[in-house]
Amino acid sequence: MSDQPLLLGIDVGTSSTKAVLIRLDGTVVATAAPEYKFHTPKPLWAESDPEDWWEASIQAIRQVIRKGGVNGESIAAIGLTGQMHGLVLLGSKGEVLRPCIMWNDQRTAEECAEITTSVGADKVLSITGNPVLPGFTAPKIAWVKKHEPTVFAKIKHILLPKDYVRYRLSGELAMDVADGSGTSLMEVGSRKWSAEMVDATGVDPKWLPPLMESVEISGHLSEEAAIATGLKAGIPIAAGAGDQAAQAVGSGIFEEGKISATFGTSGVVFAHSKEFRVEPEGNLHAFCSAVPGEWHLMGVMLSAAGSFQWFRNALGRTELALEEQGRGKAYDLLVEKAASVPAGCEGLLFLPYLSGERTPYPDPLARGAFIGLTLRHAKGHMVRSVLEGITFGMNDSLQLMTHLGIQPEEVVVSGGGAQNPFWRQMMADVFAQRVVTVNATEGAAFGAALLGGVCSGHYPDVATACKSTIQNTAEASPGVDAELYGRLYPRYRALYPALKDEFHATSKMFLD
Repeated sequence: MSDQPLLLGIDVGTSSTKAVLIRLDGTVVATAAPEYKFHTPKPLWAESDPEDWWEASIQAIRQVIRKGGVNGESIAAIGLTGQMHGLVLLGSKGEVLRPCIMWNDQRTAEECAEITTSVGADKVLSITGNPVLPGFTAPKIAWVKKHEPTVFAKIKHILLPKDYVRYRLSGELAMDVADGSGTSLMEVGSRKWSAEMVDATGVDPKWLPPLMESVEISGHLSEEAAIATGLKAGIPIAAGAGDQAAQAVGSGIFEEGKISATFGTSGVVFAHSKEFRVEPEGNLHAFCSAVPGEWHLMGVMLSAAGSFQWFRNALGRTELALEEQGRGKAYDLLVEKAASVPAGCEGLLFLPYLSGERTPYPDPLARGAFIGLTLRHAKGHMVRSVLEGITFGMNDSLQLMTHLGIQPEEVVVSGGGAQNPFWRQMMADVFAQRVVTVNATEGAAFGAALLGGVCSGHYPDVATACKSTIQNTAEASPGVDAELYGRLYPRYRALYPALKDEFHATSKMFLD
């Protein structure tokens, strides 16, 4: 067994806390992800018990030590990441005052409007880089003030989910600027708390923890936590980052020109930026980066691979039956059909707004559609149009970023679709960019571990950490279909504006 120091990344997620133990060369020694449930006590609500995160963190740490066959004392540093935006309220003795109001909670539309009106929509955007959204932290605080005044009166500290785990590990109160950017309480351009946003929300500035860069040491493991976890007391804990910023580090996105596109159920396009850039309509998120002194832009598509999953479940019954018979994966069988028809699907287009949309159209009433169906079209055309529509949708975010001056050098793609050579080539053709996959597949927890390695001095900076551990594994460059997609993309972009009013009118017929 090597005496090489090990790094531990902890990702406090929505339904599990993941621990990843890695060597300095990026080799993954062990992973673990104990699960827990979040609760929906009312429609639109989502809450979680912070004690569940702490118990899962202890379990996850002990499990990776055991599974990796290592001594806990060989772990040299801890990095933290987790779900963003969640509101954790502590009282004077460090006690949790109420369940965390989570990122996916949607109860605060009224509070968002009130904060925005108070400050002014344009000023909110210039200060925070983002509109005030129901998922963000500030409107949740305003909601507690309005609806739970007894709880509000007891507040002494406000934290985000991973910061509560930090508090239990070290006894220290801190927040990194990347995660803090999603609170609607920060001047994101100057990386400090905003007096104006804090005042509009009704927050006592004393409740807010110190802001730190992601690679700074935020505390050291306490004796009590060392006993609980099996680690060595005193090891440094990096300030860390919210899950998207840590995911970027874990994918090698550390300098301008590097962009990632994650084709999950939802889709995320993420670009590093040396400058604080704000999309004029607020259609991209602008946050501080995990790289000190820099920023990132992020676009979110609500039904990326989720659209393909819908097609498989609704219209891929034959392929699902073949999968049950052991005759191939349903997704692969559908992609084979897509590959048998020409790019552009002979005029068939698909709008992937099955869950509404966020980027570039923040519209919950946007809807999915097949446009241009004829008697000539078969299942293969429909599958390919779904894949093309998803990829066009991700390209929307990429185009917004280029309009702000980002010059892509390559796009790191991940998610199930990125592993398929046919779809990966389509991504390169639609984006008109070289796309690559990388060896690092443990996501945000891996990135958090690298941040721990920087804070402990095992890497001099984030760039070195990424270059030491992350390599390209496959790539595709724009090919023969790129020119056609370049002409077809504007036709795709024209569809939502043309159909918006009909989407709204039809939706309201069945919502009212």
